[in-house]
Amino acid sequence: MSSAPTILTTGRVLVVDDHARARESMADILECTGHRVQCCSSAVEALHKLDASSFDVIITDLRMPGMTGLEFIRELSKRHDDAQVVMVTAHASVTTAVDAMRHGAFDYIEKPFNADQLEDLVARAMRHGAERRSTVPATTDQSSAMIGSSAGMQQLRQRITQVAPTSETVLITGESGVGKELVARAIHSASTRGQGPMVSLNCPALAPQLMESELFGHERGAFTNADAPRIGRFELADKGTILLDEVTEISLPLQAKLLRVLQEKSFERVGSSDTQFVDVRVLATSNRDLHASVQDREFREDLYFRLAVVPIHVPPLRERRDDIPELIAHFLQQSATRLGKAPCELTPGAMELLQEYAWPGNVREVENLTTRASVLNVGTPVVADELRPWLTSSLTALSASNEFAPQDDGIHAGTNLAEMERRLIEATLEHFSGHRTQTANALGIGVRTLTNKMRAYGYAPRTKDFARAA
Repeated sequence: MSSAPTILTTGRVLVVDDHARARESMADILECTGHRVQCCSSAVEALHKLDASSFDVIITDLRMPGMTGLEFIRELSKRHDDAQVVMVTAHASVTTAVDAMRHGAFDYIEKPFNADQLEDLVARAMRHGAERRSTVPATTDQSSAMIGSSAGMQQLRQRITQVAPTSETVLITGESGVGKELVARAIHSASTRGQGPMVSLNCPALAPQLMESELFGHERGAFTNADAPRIGRFELADKGTILLDEVTEISLPLQAKLLRVLQEKSFERVGSSDTQFVDVRVLATSNRDLHASVQDREFREDLYFRLAVVPIHVPPLRERRDDIPELIAHFLQQSATRLGKAPCELTPGAMELLQEYAWPGNVREVENLTTRASVLNVGTPVVADELRPWLTSSLTALSASNEFAPQDDGIHAGTNLAEMERRLIEATLEHFSGHRTQTANALGIGVRTLTNKMRAYGYAPRTKDFARAA
């Protein structure tokens, strides 16, 4: 299992499209990956549904009779709805994309598209929303909303308070899962740009050949499959903030172009010679040692100095153990609210085990473990022995001790990790009678990840595609 568990990527999705076949196709695809989907044929109907229900992701068509998709997104923005919005359109334009994302849309997707593209986008939107909800409670002071009262957290809040009012570039460093994006959002929220857009780009999620287009946009025909112009993240962030998440994943050739934007506030879209000027504050994050990357010639030294005008380091959870009980209580309460039951309790022994644990996945791993405990809890206090196998699955230093070695009779010394993972997945599937969503929740992975692993193990694949140009 991964040493840095991911936030679960299934939830409640609302599909809004006046075309019945399109609604049903998208709903079918998303239900196959474990999402709970409801549909509406108009934006007005969707607003009525939102009066009584909440959703994690809303997918809306652009061209609809009555209230258009863009008008719908603007209305959602006025309501301060927490759902991540994805716009679906066959008529995308730079103007439409800018307007939609400035009013809160997470992203947009152009028809025709296939099942994998839709699943990937919804999964990203789901993760993005989950991260924001888990780390940023509804409050105007997001820095004070960060969970933890340790000395390290107090110092971090103080640094955010000092940095936020300026327009300086900030480099936020720390291990995966510590909450670097939360720090970035707190800085943006408390800045003079707080009412402007904050646009994020997850650099590791993009292939190098797509990165330039995502950053700076492209014109129609700029490269193969560039059938329509696309707005880049820098343009979307004009008068606001752009967050370059894990910036070290940007290739060296593109680093030179990024340096130019930081120096001159200008760039050209791919396939265009027209210079675009933007007023953007840049925040960047990295879980790597940037000094070492510079020494290894994997990262430009001049770009490093441009990004690290004001460095902020987020300490790992093992260095602020006083925050662990607060985080556990917070996430247990969140899980209970989602599941509609009382928060599960931990015995003193279980809590002691968790406070001594190294938490290589940091805050994200705390959320994952507490979610799993809540889903599987049957009403009795959780004891340490229930938690130990989940901690060893994270491949931490503790797992090297015989005391924490897996007790599965089918696993012996010399069994490779891939085989251990397969046996764990199959045993969990059997426990939940083949129910993929329950299995994924228990394992702390996304349903799509589980599905891909099942395919690799020889289970029957799903063969649905969605590609409609209408």
